[in-house]
Amino acid sequence: MTPSSPDVLVITASNGENLKLGERFVDQTQALGHSASLLDLTVLDLPLFTPRAQDCGTPAAVAPLQEQLMNAARWVICAPEYNGSIPPSLSNAIAWLSTQGNDFRALFNGRPVAMATFSGGGGMELLVSLRIQLTHLGAQVVGRQLLSNYANPPKDESITDLLQRLLQMTPLAL
Repeated sequence: MTPSSPDVLVITASNGENLKLGERFVDQTQALGHSASLLDLTVLDLPLFTPRAQDCGTPAAVAPLQEQLMNAARWVICAPEYNGSIPPSLSNAIAWLSTQGNDFRALFNGRPVAMATFSGGGGMELLVSLRIQLTHLGAQVVGRQLLSNYANPPKDESITDLLQRLLQMTPLAL
């Protein structure tokens, strides 16, 4: 981590309610006296990952994305549920990142990660799918998660509690 690295990087995988939720996580992190940055995956110029696309070389957007993720001690991922699973913008970014270097888990291994969703549907399938994927990649996923929707909007107390749990975690040195 560099001196200007944020304590928490909030990653959003949609430009709607989850972007608003991500902004709330940034504000609450700063209110707790820690630094935070927002990364909106929907603005990245990442083509759809396929083995053939990979044969054409790595997109220019991957290296700065990888550096931004690597320089943050902890992440919060705010994503909606898409068809009962992880949204394409997040899956695509993970696919590109996991093909960089010799160890596809290197970026995730030992990294503390919290998960949150604002979903038009249930949202639980996203949280289960994302937890399975992040755990497989070696991340330390916070036990508590935030599930919200129009009927159950996210509460500041819940965001703060999740952040406090995340901020107590230290990246594992591997």
